[in-house]
Amino acid sequence: MYARRRRGYFLMMGVCIVLFVSAWSFVRLWSMPAAVAMCVVAMVIPPVAAVVANRRGPEDRWWDDPSGDPQSDEWWDELDGKKRR
Repeated sequence: MYARRRRGYFLMMGVCIVLFVSAWSFVRLWSMPAAVAMCVVAMVIPPVAAVVANRRGPEDRWWDDPSGDPQSDEWWDELDGKKRR
């Protein structure tokens, strides 16, 4: 799961760099508004890439992992209705 997120992040950041570099390398010679539009799209990609890289999937169980304190874990299990009576 981490490799998939990492791959998605680097793919998106690679697209961002390609858009930015190509916009000011050769697209600006053809159309300045197109180059600016490409830079605007490239500007939006890094925050989206960070969200993709840091999101947790349904298989990630970070919210109900045991904390290591048996009393606290028992209390939380009771609140969540996981404790069998």
